[in-house]
Amino acid sequence: MAIPQLHHATSTEGSVNKLHTHGKTELGAEEQVKAHFNERGKMQGSEVRRQLATSACQTGNSIDDCWRCDSSWETNRQSLADCAIGFGKNAVGGKHGSLYVVTNDSDDDVVNPSYGTLRWAAIQTEPLWIIFSQDTSIALTQELIMNSYKTIDGRGYNVQISGGAGITIQGISNIIIHGIRMFNLVPTGPAMVRDSPAHYGHRLRSDGSAISIFAGTNVWLDHLYLSDCTTNLISAIEASTFITVSNSYFTNHDKVMLFGAHPEDTFDTVMQVTVAYNHFGTGLTQRMPRCRFGYFHVFNNDYLDWKMYAIGGSQNPTILSEGNRFKASDNNNSKEVTKRVADGGNDFGGWENWNWRSSDDMFLNGAFFQDSGSSNIDSSLYEKATSFSAKPSSHVETLTANAGPFQCGLGGYLSCDSGTPNTYGGSGGYGSSPGWYSAGMRNHNIPVQAVFLLLFSTLSVVCMFI
Repeated sequence: MAIPQLHHATSTEGSVNKLHTHGKTELGAEEQVKAHFNERGKMQGSEVRRQLATSACQTGNSIDDCWRCDSSWETNRQSLADCAIGFGKNAVGGKHGSLYVVTNDSDDDVVNPSYGTLRWAAIQTEPLWIIFSQDTSIALTQELIMNSYKTIDGRGYNVQISGGAGITIQGISNIIIHGIRMFNLVPTGPAMVRDSPAHYGHRLRSDGSAISIFAGTNVWLDHLYLSDCTTNLISAIEASTFITVSNSYFTNHDKVMLFGAHPEDTFDTVMQVTVAYNHFGTGLTQRMPRCRFGYFHVFNNDYLDWKMYAIGGSQNPTILSEGNRFKASDNNNSKEVTKRVADGGNDFGGWENWNWRSSDDMFLNGAFFQDSGSSNIDSSLYEKATSFSAKPSSHVETLTANAGPFQCGLGGYLSCDSGTPNTYGGSGGYGSSPGWYSAGMRNHNIPVQAVFLLLFSTLSVVCMFI
């Protein structure tokens, strides 16, 4: 396999060393940590998780065990693409392209973006694995329209997109977004926005979602922090399919995930989505996810205190819920996990015939799941909604302990959280905090040894053919 080249831009505007805070005031580190552990401490199995945190790097989380045990992960970043599971497992992102380093946190020109910015990399036609030179906060002035075969990899730094627009994945394929924080996002536009080196055009007003997928395929969203946006945190519509949402931390938002937008969009029957290893925290109301048509495998997630419902849908989606842990709030009107919605069009014989099944889920504080459709969990009706082998619900505490971006520096597994849970406290429906502020925002330079190893490897390959 060819050794990737390294794109490392140098900012000419001086903005790379000036990180800005956008949106709401951050909570202090002590408040964040206390709130987080107060939330997690209420959940069954916390002591087991703390004991396992000091064990070997293998945790049972299939994605993390694939790469975190590699002490040289930061010089072998593109191997992450081999670690996806579920329906989005074939998303290669920028695995076969060059490394590109974001050194400029500005987004001043969305028609002619500067080299060194995130936007410049996202719109290129060739595969790119996009990384960051330091802790970075970006306020997108307009939606970031990505091109195919891209990875946004925030590992090693605190990378935030906040105070502006979100990310759009439209009519493209093979996207990986890993290890970033997205919060306080708002509608922008209409405006002229570039979507490739050869084209820009007029975009209508965006809706303020964090990540919007329109007719996108092979998409993997992993280890994200998502909170406080205007519409959905994640949406996938217009026949999007082969999607995995994993290891992410959701908090303080109303409409979390929408899969399928309209009752007349029968092309969404092709949709296959995996939702796994996520933590759905406090301050969430509904859509975890909300599904139309299509097939949805929801497994080994941790659900806490939803206000309306956790999993819902309409238009006869097939939903297989496996090995999740559902802890309802004390509100007697918010105990049911499921909600069927009548939104017009064909009801497919009534919701009683929709194939929704719970298998080995854990229900706490009165939570319950309303099954419907086929009573046979092994029925072929659920084959298209089965994407991976779920673990027992008793393992959820360990599997989701590191949901959200890793609080890690560069330097191998031991600097990448080492099993310690992330501390995104202070949400609880009263505001969001992007986490990782116990030591303040850090300024880092991309490690010299990483650059040296990449250049040395490249020269070695070239010399072999001279």
